[in-house]
Amino acid sequence: MLLQRLTLRAALACLVLSVTPARAEWTGTASFYRHDSDRLRADGRRFVPEALGAAHWTLPLGTPVRVTDLSTGCPVDVQVNDRGPHPRLGQLIDLSLGAARALGITHRGLARVRVSVL
Repeated sequence: MLLQRLTLRAALACLVLSVTPARAEWTGTASFYRHDSDRLRADGRRFVPEALGAAHWTLPLGTPVRVTDLSTGCPVDVQVNDRGPHPRLGQLIDLSLGAARALGITHRGLARVRVSVL
């Protein structure tokens, strides 16, 4: 009896997981960071401020994402290559200076964005 209940629960869990799509899009606040180019990123490479990179707390390093500024509709494709911002800061993603320039948010500092995994 116990084995039958466990089997039924496992089958229901598999059904729910197979029907529910993985979350691949978020809306939140983006900022940008200007570190010196001699610093190392979380992936071990040198940080290049002009490159199109981003820092995210949970996405795997190397994940390509599209960041779209919700006020202008302007998108930029970047690769997650660093960690941050900490979830307690209330920001979704940190962009490199080059990515922030591509979005046109350097004068604002913060922007409301949609982040989609490509």
